[in-house]
Amino acid sequence: MKLWVNGGLHDADAARVSVLDHGLTVGDGVFETLKAVDGRPFAMEPHLDRLTRSARGLGLPDPDLDEVRRACAAVLEANPMPLGRLRITYTGGLSPLGSDRGDAGPTLVVALGETSHRPDTTAVITVPWTRNERSALSGLKTTSYAENVVALARAHERGASEALFANTVGQLCEGTGSNVFVVLDGQLHTPPLASGCLAGITRALTVEWTGALETELPMDVLERADEVFLTSTLRDVQAVHRVDGRELPSAPGPVTAKAMRIFAERAAQM
Repeated sequence: MKLWVNGGLHDADAARVSVLDHGLTVGDGVFETLKAVDGRPFAMEPHLDRLTRSARGLGLPDPDLDEVRRACAAVLEANPMPLGRLRITYTGGLSPLGSDRGDAGPTLVVALGETSHRPDTTAVITVPWTRNERSALSGLKTTSYAENVVALARAHERGASEALFANTVGQLCEGTGSNVFVVLDGQLHTPPLASGCLAGITRALTVEWTGALETELPMDVLERADEVFLTSTLRDVQAVHRVDGRELPSAPGPVTAKAMRIFAERAAQM
């Protein structure tokens, strides 16, 4: 396995980032994950746009997107695989211990890992912790991911693949690494960005292609929704067959099945 680190390809066992990198010491970094099919990354430009938005949100300099593109191409060429998880990480770089950022410049790492197709349906749980829709990090895809690690571990303990958060005012927000959609009386809804959820690339495409409404939704909508599904780069559109103890035995329901079909057809044309 070869990775790109700060300007060139390195074998995985020789790739090095300083232990004083601000991404490691205080989580001062942003990242993107892209699906790569047979060496071809999906929706590269929207992901790079979001990488830049996230970097600006942290006050990092804009990433050199030409370098990022070169790095991704090099890593994909060096590690051929049918289905991969391409990870771009961009951090504050070598810095003093503490929150102050150094002046050595940012760190760029691009890596690729093999993955597999997700099942058509999955189980999710809700967790008691909240997303802060007023946080300085709200809507940014940062490396400060520990609360997602904790919530996802809780989900795995309970036989689920994802955990769903409310925000601080009790509205449905998002998963640890996914956006959530619900069907009410035949109409598809998803929380608005103002809820604090990430502006998912797959979410945006699904809204555009299906006509889903962005709606403020109370958390208890999960107890009465006719259908529920998740979207993310690696899930695409994935139906939910269980939320906590509530079974949705017909998953994927008709609206979800249509969304899955539309997404697959339209994505194949990109």
